[in-house]
Amino acid sequence: MTIYLDVVLIENLCMNYIILFATGYILKLKISHIKVVISSLIGSVYAIVCYMEILEIYSNIITKIVLSIVMVYVAFRPRNVKMCIKQVLMFYLISFIFGGCAFALLYIVKPQDIITRNGVFVGTYPIKIAVLGALVGFIITYLVFKLIKNRFSNKNVFCDIYVKFKEREILVKGMLDTGNLLKDPITQMPVILIEKDKLYDILPKSILDNIEKIIGGDKLENISEQEKNEYLSKFKIIPFNSVGKQNGILIGFKVDRINIIENDEEKESTDIIVGIFNGKFDKHDRYSALFGLEALERREKNEYITNIKI
Repeated sequence: MTIYLDVVLIENLCMNYIILFATGYILKLKISHIKVVISSLIGSVYAIVCYMEILEIYSNIITKIVLSIVMVYVAFRPRNVKMCIKQVLMFYLISFIFGGCAFALLYIVKPQDIITRNGVFVGTYPIKIAVLGALVGFIITYLVFKLIKNRFSNKNVFCDIYVKFKEREILVKGMLDTGNLLKDPITQMPVILIEKDKLYDILPKSILDNIEKIIGGDKLENISEQEKNEYLSKFKIIPFNSVGKQNGILIGFKVDRINIIENDEEKESTDIIVGIFNGKFDKHDRYSALFGLEALERREKNEYITNIKI
């Protein structure tokens, strides 16, 4: 049986390109088609080297791992080792899925003239089978990851939040808002927004009903001196910008502790500001608080970080 190296090159080039493209697409990476083609070409040349037994180390597993790292690096230029490992693992996962789809199509078509040599499958089967297998694999991978992402997003988006302040505690339903980057400008503590109506159990009604006057600096006749001394010292002015409103301000106060229940795990923090929101977040009352990622994770010495887990 006559094997044409240009056919082997083109087949592997197409397969490598689709796998790399799928890797970048699923991980939401910036894709340069030229870099992906160059990376695919490197993998294709390696396939020819394997088939022709040009190098003795072609079958070494370390060589194959190094090749994968090189292909990923050429295609996406990961910024650090962690990103590189993540992209390489995704590259392998998608390769296994695509390979399974290609084998399934080969089993259905049952080509007569097909051989394997040093891990490279060659034969007279049409190139469209390899490309079709890659496309089917891409669709399956995309749908599976989209389903998993939606399930995890729906599961993790709502959390129970316990807020403790001056020996009083309330429970509110919070929603994770990745766009909530509010911080106290002085202490750099993250801010959790909670509807005003939910705070009557931990703050005096006289203070909550006069939030606008507190912000405006008006005279507070309805608040006793004891309440002023006990509570107003805890209050902070939080500047913010949002869609439709620039240079806004809201009142926040330092709580004693919050506990966020996420995925049956409890995360506690004593360095949180609660911002008082004078309105409703959701007309169906599914949640009454908004918190950002920085409310979930922190380093020692009260240094807050944004930590997105994959």
